[in-house]
Amino acid sequence: MNFRAYYKQWFIDPKADFLSGLVVALALIPEAIAFSIIAGVDPKVGLYASFSIAVLCAFTGGRPGMISAATAATAVVMVTLVKEHGLEYLLAATILAGLIQVLAGLAKIGFFMKFVSRSVVTGFVNALAILIFLAQLPELDPNKVPLMTFGLVGIGLAIIYLLPFLTTRIPSPLVNIIFLSVICIVFEFDVRTVGDMGELPDTFPVFLLPDVPLNFTTLTIIFPYSVAVATVGLLESLLTQQIVDDFTDTETDRNQECIGQGVANTATGFIGGMAGCAMIGQSIINVKSGGRGRLSTFIAGTFLLIFVVVLGDYVAIIPMAALVAIMIMVSVGTFSWSSIKNIKEHPKSSSIVMLSTVFFVIYTHNLAIGVAIGVLLSGIFFAWKISQLFVVNSSVSEDGRERNYMVKGQLFFASSEDFVKSFDFYEANEKVTINLTEAHIWDISSIAALDTVVLRLRKEGKTVEVIGLNSASKTIVDRLAAPDLVAASESITVK
Repeated sequence: MNFRAYYKQWFIDPKADFLSGLVVALALIPEAIAFSIIAGVDPKVGLYASFSIAVLCAFTGGRPGMISAATAATAVVMVTLVKEHGLEYLLAATILAGLIQVLAGLAKIGFFMKFVSRSVVTGFVNALAILIFLAQLPELDPNKVPLMTFGLVGIGLAIIYLLPFLTTRIPSPLVNIIFLSVICIVFEFDVRTVGDMGELPDTFPVFLLPDVPLNFTTLTIIFPYSVAVATVGLLESLLTQQIVDDFTDTETDRNQECIGQGVANTATGFIGGMAGCAMIGQSIINVKSGGRGRLSTFIAGTFLLIFVVVLGDYVAIIPMAALVAIMIMVSVGTFSWSSIKNIKEHPKSSSIVMLSTVFFVIYTHNLAIGVAIGVLLSGIFFAWKISQLFVVNSSVSEDGRERNYMVKGQLFFASSEDFVKSFDFYEANEKVTINLTEAHIWDISSIAALDTVVLRLRKEGKTVEVIGLNSASKTIVDRLAAPDLVAASESITVK
């Protein structure tokens, strides 16, 4: 990326970026505290991480306007490490996870996103939308919160959805936060506030080295967690990047995003923060509030720290109802409602992949498992569809002495069994010609199938000729076929 393009990404719309960044900063606070609790660490660990990751990704990330911070996806991976070894090992694992992500970016691992189908992405989006909504239910439990909370959430939603009809100069989520905070202060409503989520830090983070032994034993402890965090973090970040790309109709650098996430996580481990990644909820808040440039991400991280350290007393009195209203808006806006409407119209395989991804992400609360299952199912269905296009037609010469087989389609593991079944090994003819002009041999399973057919036909006393192999298929046959078939390669005609 040249400097001019990078500079433009900072100042797409400074006013909109600044205001949207403020909204995101306030929305990040309870999330960071909640994720710290999930990981079993002090709230400041998540808050410092959210500040550091957001600010650094603003400079080094590949997707302007995308929000990265401490997340539940990475927090749940760290729970066991914290319980068994403590915070210092979490910090060391965070640093190593960041380095792994940097290496992944340098290795251009971002191209793997090409293998994630649209159905998997839609399932991922729908699952996260549902999880975001479910995460708000504790704040709407009538046994734990006063009934006026529901009224405040309703007012907040009304502001969020109706204010844009009057003006879009100020993000409606920000007006919602200010208005509900003023109401609760003036009328002294006894409702849950941000301060009830956990104690806010009153000091800025400082540079420190994790207090762990620098030896192979430490590496064996943290390495599995670091790999898991790096993998889950990159997966969620790249999927979120693709969603924001689609939302803004732009294309950004996936490999740079891997590097940016890695740099951010590595640095975060040195200031006492936990690992994180991109957040679809906060990214959608940012984009819908007008944030498009790197400045919005920088403002979100910077003001998060200012809010909790300098203005902590004021932030602590913000009612949770205001933030719940924002997250409900995000949930509703994130969910792909058209995917439900089009279930009957879309191919069954696509719908199964989408619904399976949703189910397993929600059931396991593990993004990697749900997406992996979705990708696996996509591959299986694709292989099945391609195998259905594979056909073998045959004809016999007038004198009945020669049988010609015309093979059409892709010969690979899913079609190799049908290939073998297409031949009559006991037919009374002297010569068999297998024409592969309209076919392509892909893998060792198809080579084994060709071996089986040729050798069984020869065993029955027939002369076998394989013709029409393209150069790529001929190469793999020469490398992997049975010696008897390779030795007779002179009889194999290459097109």
